[in-house]
Amino acid sequence: MAAAVVILHYGDPATTRRLQEQLQASDPDRDVLILDNAAPQPYPDAWVRLETNIYWAGALAYAAQAARDMGRTHLWFLNNDVTFVSRPPHLSRALGRLAKLEATLGPVGLFSPAFVKSPYHPQMVARPGGQYRLVRVMDGVAPLLRLEALESLGGLDYADNPFGYGVDLILSSRLHEAGWKLVVDHQVVLNHRHHTTARSVPGFLDVAARAEAAYLAKRLGPQFRQRIADWQAWSVEADRL
Repeated sequence: MAAAVVILHYGDPATTRRLQEQLQASDPDRDVLILDNAAPQPYPDAWVRLETNIYWAGALAYAAQAARDMGRTHLWFLNNDVTFVSRPPHLSRALGRLAKLEATLGPVGLFSPAFVKSPYHPQMVARPGGQYRLVRVMDGVAPLLRLEALESLGGLDYADNPFGYGVDLILSSRLHEAGWKLVVDHQVVLNHRHHTTARSVPGFLDVAARAEAAYLAKRLGPQFRQRIADWQAWSVEADRL
């Protein structure tokens, strides 16, 4: 297993730096790459600075192709506004647990740390004492993606939704339907400050929400909110690994 670790930068460079420094201190032998999404406040020494803002989904597609070009098998794509609260080393420990999960479950298409809390995705919230949770749909705050799984779907479905909200839901549901496992790990936990970047751009959340609703309705029908709620309610807990 060879993973590229990429933090998406937009907004305050101090926010991105906090996560990068946490991961570098935890795993000094691993590269932590910063993808600067044409941020108004550029990130010093970014791995790549894009010429235009291609938003979350475009940036994920870009990073996935770059990771494949590097010969990597996985991409860990992290929002810059997360902080790990479980014990280090954060990267090597998570990748080691993923290897054990695959030895037990078979190929995992999408892996994510659990969250301390989430106002949107109860299936992502950490359960103290648990090991992992199989889920039907996943939040895209910190997805660790098997590139083979993404390629098996023909890539991301986001052409009509450039802002990217909801693309994580469709990606994870497509992976589940294709037979890939989706795992939330209770032993790898992070805290997420929701919409830290989005709130810094006036009007962005409203525009992105309208685009998300149209995107989801087109794929899931007018009752898309209920379908997603039903998916969120499905899970299988495991207390041993």
